[in-house]
Amino acid sequence: MKLSILMPVYNEAATVQTMIDRVLKVQFPCEVELVIVDDCSTDETAAILDQVEYPNVLKLRHARNQGKGGAIRTASNAATGDYLIPCDADLEYQPEEIPLLLDPVIRGDADVVFGNRAFGSHTSYSYWYVIGNKGVTTAANVLFNSYIGDLETCMKLLPTDLYRSLDIQEKGFGMEAEITGKLLARGIRPFEVPISYQARTREEGKKITWKDGVEAVWILGKIRYKSRNDAARKKPTGARRAA
Repeated sequence: MKLSILMPVYNEAATVQTMIDRVLKVQFPCEVELVIVDDCSTDETAAILDQVEYPNVLKLRHARNQGKGGAIRTASNAATGDYLIPCDADLEYQPEEIPLLLDPVIRGDADVVFGNRAFGSHTSYSYWYVIGNKGVTTAANVLFNSYIGDLETCMKLLPTDLYRSLDIQEKGFGMEAEITGKLLARGIRPFEVPISYQARTREEGKKITWKDGVEAVWILGKIRYKSRNDAARKKPTGARRAA
């Protein structure tokens, strides 16, 4: 088994070197590669990445900004691992906990594993951020009759081929809703494990806003509507009449 860790980077000069060092120091139970995509940063990120030289690190750069979804798409297309997992460079997530998500896969209990964040007063910068996250997650649960705990988590571990088959189109933070919605629409229920989290403030570079939450619900609704229509079209004519 080989794991590809996908690191989208945009103006993370203050943290990217630390995160790379931490990822590479983790004792993984399998072979690992780190795929970094600089999404056309305008700070010193590119200069820092130029100094990073490791045999299991692949560095790519966008000529124009394409958003987190675009960066993950580029990284996933270049990945050579059997499984992949995104890992942001902003230090909100702990790369040392990635093996926790690998455990259910290695045991044979799951193929898709989400890291479920525990929010608390010392881990979340805003009450409304947490409520927004819970609202989007609840929307997914209602629409797909599921019970996941954290839709917006960055730590989503899944087979590389499966991720590519989802054909994620969202270029911004909406990619998280698109990934989860498409998995749930296929009847795939992620295995969840608890992980740590330390949210940044706006001053520290937090980018997600309430608009991203509204967009996420809209994306989930579109996926659910399409999945229902697709299911209806696959029914035999007699079955549709009986319904």
